[in-house]
Amino acid sequence: MTVLVVGGGGREHALVWKLSQSPRITRLLCAPGNAGTARLAVNLPVKAGDVDGLVTSALRENVDFVVVGPDDPLAAGLVDRLQAVGIRAFGPTAAAARLESSKSFAKDFMGRHDIPSARSETFCDFSVACSYASEQSYPLVVKADGLALGKGVTIADSYPAAEKALREALVDDAFGEAGRIVVIEEFLAGRECSVHALVDGNSWLLFPDARDHKRALDGDLGPNTGGMGTLSPSGRVDSAMRARIEKEILEPLLRGLQSDGLVFRGMMFPGLMLTSGGPKVLEFNARFGDPETQVLLPRLRGDLLDLLEATEAGSLSSVTAQWDPRAACCVVMTSGGYPGNFRTGLEIDGLEAAAQEGALVFHAGTTTDGAKVLTAGGRVLGVTALGDNPAVAVDSAYAAVERIGFEKAAWRTDIGRPDTA
Repeated sequence: MTVLVVGGGGREHALVWKLSQSPRITRLLCAPGNAGTARLAVNLPVKAGDVDGLVTSALRENVDFVVVGPDDPLAAGLVDRLQAVGIRAFGPTAAAARLESSKSFAKDFMGRHDIPSARSETFCDFSVACSYASEQSYPLVVKADGLALGKGVTIADSYPAAEKALREALVDDAFGEAGRIVVIEEFLAGRECSVHALVDGNSWLLFPDARDHKRALDGDLGPNTGGMGTLSPSGRVDSAMRARIEKEILEPLLRGLQSDGLVFRGMMFPGLMLTSGGPKVLEFNARFGDPETQVLLPRLRGDLLDLLEATEAGSLSSVTAQWDPRAACCVVMTSGGYPGNFRTGLEIDGLEAAAQEGALVFHAGTTTDGAKVLTAGGRVLGVTALGDNPAVAVDSAYAAVERIGFEKAAWRTDIGRPDTA
């Protein structure tokens, strides 16, 4: 069969890498892909946000199954459009994807269906939002309502910081349409973790947990990013907490979806805060995480296509998943200056040397110029290694990172360390 993966980041390279191992796939495509996916699939020159172009390409290439990686095409209704022309697709419809594409919608959903989350209020007027923020205790969290590439969240430790974040979104239009509405939340104290569960409308299949590192700098400092690295398992979720996550988060989520008539068939990835009162949802994501996918899929044994097809068909209860017991660590290498201004077009060396260290190097912001691999984005590479325990996985990933070089390459040095957030 012919399978198309939509997207061009590290998550999509990991999806292509795992799907390329399926004996049932005879032709693998990626749109737009990157230098890494080009080694395993045929890259199509269609941007992930070009819904018309993607539907046209899928029809032209006689695609049997589409795997949608990023959030934007889900929010734009790509799955709806593919279904309308008879092409099967993994991912929720635009209506169900609103759980990610609108934080205010998600907060309302969680409130109505008793899913634990932070107290919050929603605003579209700067003055009204500032008046509310001036009366709150700190720290406080300010979030752009829509999709902002993981950068629309500010943890404000004072009213001036909250006012600045509100001004950026509501007055300065820093996030465009995504920031026309903001959600102000109480700050939840605890330890973060990421969970992934395939959901087919009737049941779910829970993946291993992971720990993401969002901040740009060591010690969990600096601005939020799309993710600087991950560790799986997180070391924060034991069997009792896993049971609580299923009972307190996934069960009411599924009941709520059914009650609201939302058919969600795809990956549900809630970011959680493990508080003294139990797990609480920070946000819902309606797709595989990035860079969580880069540690989860190397641990998955068996054919990923079987799981994705069963999810799309509503038959998830008929399949099981087996997992490598080893830990996995992914260290993201970025362009100097990310998430601010950075240069692109810089040659990358040492990719084969890193592979010889036993690492999997997932490309994110890369392109090619002849035989050269060049930087083409802020997050450039995700270097993943497996180990018998988390410490071994972390050390192995960093050993591989040291073999790779490009001008002004940057990365955190504390991914997966015990004392990091």
